[in-house]
Amino acid sequence: MKGRATDPGYLYADGKLNDSHNYLLPTTLSILETINPSGATMKVFELGCGNGSVAQAVSRLGYLVTGVDVSEQGIQQAHRTYPHLKLSQGSAYDNLVECYGTFPIVLSLEVVEHLYSPRSYAKNLHALLEPGGTAIVSTPYHGYWKNLALAVTGKFDNHFTALWDHGHIKFWSIDTLSVLLREVGFGEITAYRIGRVPALAKSMIAVARKPFV
Repeated sequence: MKGRATDPGYLYADGKLNDSHNYLLPTTLSILETINPSGATMKVFELGCGNGSVAQAVSRLGYLVTGVDVSEQGIQQAHRTYPHLKLSQGSAYDNLVECYGTFPIVLSLEVVEHLYSPRSYAKNLHALLEPGGTAIVSTPYHGYWKNLALAVTGKFDNHFTALWDHGHIKFWSIDTLSVLLREVGFGEITAYRIGRVPALAKSMIAVARKPFV
């Protein structure tokens, strides 16, 4: 597809959840319950669905999940393991609204840190949402105390993964991620730090509402 992002370099051996989902998924599912307390059937778009494991977990709660991921290998695993899900190869930079329409909820876990053009990604998130819809976005957390701890313990090289081709190239704080989302028109942004104590959190999840007008 035109404008396709570079494959992030993940190697998907299967369609299973990975270790990061131990802290990402419970909070994500709790947020979905808050958005939809009645448990009504709703559509969800997952931008960066990987091997389909999160889409499967969400669909088991009764949501109708559509998703895309740039990784050919990830989508192959998703089709092999979860053939009932509507998951396709595609990029955060594609005209996704033209292909898939709009949704009340868009989910995107651990994607934005891999992107060379995060503003294009954020515009796509916003466009994919119906008025009043909600985006749920996660990314590794960065803040003063965590960065200080990385420096003191000598773990900067391991954390910043300089030798990982197409790995993490953007390092977000709550403030910078909030600025990105507000720039494209989101409002009512709430952030959660997850994994470890808040100051040393592994990741953060931003919940952002698209205004009705």
